[in-house]
Amino acid sequence: MTVVRSGEVRRTETPNAVMTTYASPTLGGAGHALWQVEMAPGASGPEHAMDAEQIWRAVAGGATVRIADADDVPLAPGDTVVLPAGVVRRVVADPAAGFTAVVTGAGGAHALVAGAEPVVPAWIA
Repeated sequence: MTVVRSGEVRRTETPNAVMTTYASPTLGGAGHALWQVEMAPGASGPEHAMDAEQIWRAVAGGATVRIADADDVPLAPGDTVVLPAGVVRRVVADPAAGFTAVVTGAGGAHALVAGAEPVVPAWIA
């Protein structure tokens, strides 16, 4: 058993959001990653896919998940969305309220962006 103490969590800041990692392969030795995403009002993540399923639970604010070749999916606090592996998506935070979610997925999963090499994001490494 591993306990990750509150002072040991890892924060990763990008131009689009702040991710706080609570557990991952490199933080607690977990096979899955657990992190929180905080997006400022109107912020938008990059269009990408993941090579593993992710589960997003909205906890504050709101967002729209834009799925390639599908309708936009709005998220409000309390909503949970399961994003299958390989689905191209972009998360756009509510322009007035921003967005906070708790997310879990396979540790070490790769982000797939058109024209770029696959990469393991720091918050799930």
